[in-house]
Amino acid sequence: MAISRQRKNVLLFSIIIVFTMIVVRLFYIQIISKYYRINAENNALKYETLYPARGLILDRNGEILVSNKITYDIMVTPVEVTPFDTLEFCSIFGIDTSFVKSKFREYRKYRSRIGFQTLPFIKQVSGEHYNIFIEKQYKFPGFSGTPRTIRTYPYNAGGNLYGYISEVDAAYIKNNPGYKQGDYAGRTGMEMAYEEQLRGEKGYNIYLRDAHNRIKERYEEGEYDKVAVAGKDVTSTIDAILQAYGEELMQNKVGSLVAIEPSTGEILTMVSSPGLETSKLAEINKYYQEIVTDPYKPMFNRAVMSPQPPGSVFKLVNGLIGLQEGVITPSSAYSCYGAYTVGNLRVGCHGHPSPLDFRHSIMMSCNTYYCYVFRAILDNSKYESIRDSFTKWKEYVESFGFGVKLNTDIPSEQAGTMPTAEWYDRLHGKNRWRSLSIISLAIGQGEIGSTPLHLANLAATIANRGWYYTPHLQKDMPDNPIDSRFTERHYTMVDTTWFEYAAEGMYLAVNGGPGATGRLASVPGLDICGKTGTAQNPHGNDHSVFICFAPKDDPKIAVAAYIENAGFGSTWACPISALLVEKYLNGEISEGRKWLETNMMNGYLLNRVNVRRR
Repeated sequence: MAISRQRKNVLLFSIIIVFTMIVVRLFYIQIISKYYRINAENNALKYETLYPARGLILDRNGEILVSNKITYDIMVTPVEVTPFDTLEFCSIFGIDTSFVKSKFREYRKYRSRIGFQTLPFIKQVSGEHYNIFIEKQYKFPGFSGTPRTIRTYPYNAGGNLYGYISEVDAAYIKNNPGYKQGDYAGRTGMEMAYEEQLRGEKGYNIYLRDAHNRIKERYEEGEYDKVAVAGKDVTSTIDAILQAYGEELMQNKVGSLVAIEPSTGEILTMVSSPGLETSKLAEINKYYQEIVTDPYKPMFNRAVMSPQPPGSVFKLVNGLIGLQEGVITPSSAYSCYGAYTVGNLRVGCHGHPSPLDFRHSIMMSCNTYYCYVFRAILDNSKYESIRDSFTKWKEYVESFGFGVKLNTDIPSEQAGTMPTAEWYDRLHGKNRWRSLSIISLAIGQGEIGSTPLHLANLAATIANRGWYYTPHLQKDMPDNPIDSRFTERHYTMVDTTWFEYAAEGMYLAVNGGPGATGRLASVPGLDICGKTGTAQNPHGNDHSVFICFAPKDDPKIAVAAYIENAGFGSTWACPISALLVEKYLNGEISEGRKWLETNMMNGYLLNRVNVRRR
């Protein structure tokens, strides 16, 4: 009997505890928790979305690159719309009546799904049209307006860098649940890379409807409204003046111009030409078809998306690998008689004094020298097979950043192309290829492809004498620090002591007098070090390539120029790079070089590009 009474007491106690928990939970849901309370009343509520101002994008000196201006979206709540004067409505906004009719056909089709939702009707209305609408809004029940911001660009430069924002679609919303129809997001460039910082947080006002679905009053006197939080500004590494100047130099040319600060990895300028006009970015949907059908592909960021043969600038990498492998020394010299010839194989070269050592081979860009070096690397007896030596060579090359993504903060960055031993096995047959089979790699031709950013990074690596920081577009700021991956030094597999010889060779290439291939890059007092390249192109004129840094000691800027179908590296890429360096370091172009600046800016090379192949 005692046990039975005890069980009853336990059961009763348990029932009391469970009941108490239920009461407490119901009290919380019904009285305390606004979440459940609001949701329970949601059918009677109307949410007015408050869109935040998007964060600004600034240049390294605090100049505004991307800002905002106010426009308005005309919104509609279809269930609240009553018959109205369509012609008058359309006259306010300069739209066609067919647009209005098609919209309401869609609303009727999906009315059960739409319910009491408020939807965007006309986007990006000017203040002038909006003010007229406000005066006559009483004539158009169900219609309202909400302020939005669109992007403006003080400098007509950098379109590919900044990227654009556009309204999110169903696919984007699916992958990013925090977004809804009518929201905008960065789709390319910095707008995309730093979307989380730039977008801000949406707010809302909540209104209570009456029994006739009319707005009655603010819900709970605005207690549950949420203020929109403006996006965070992002300071870029870009120099606005240098970016605009670079785009002037590259106008009417196809290619890219990239500049990096070697000591930090900060990208000073990144030009892709022809590029996106900033005047069209704010209304990208309006111009989208025009842009994507342009045969010169302005949306294609060549600086990071266009892997091409690096040409003779790649000789620097092979030479440094040869020094590290011990197959040459700085004083090693090879004779050249106009070509490197083995049997039926002939790699042509231009006329120059002979023989040349390592530094003078850079100065005069001797093809023969680097064919000897490349063969010495791959035929080195310390490796058991050509596959082993090639694999080691590939590891060296990748340590310079070639053939891999540099892991920048540029969303569209490509890795370039890098052949493998397996690929050559398939091409030539296993164990049936030799160093001579792939000799084109000696001079930066053949199966290797690099982007202009890779080449600028090579210039920065030699400027630093053997290391680089990952290139990036966000500047490190106390209130907005950069990702840790941008503060880690990356060393190549070549000892830093060998890089001084490469730097000396590059100095001679610009300042060494007769035979120097980069003489047009010489600027008194700047000690520019450079290397020309002419990338062979089977589909037309060769590509003009040049990399450089300055000054020789304590470098402040490293540059790569890649101009498609422009011919010799010395004729276009070289002077354009040097002008950019001079502008950055001196602030202006000297009077004695104004003629060169004029020639480069006025140069029209678009007609050399076979756009039908693009």
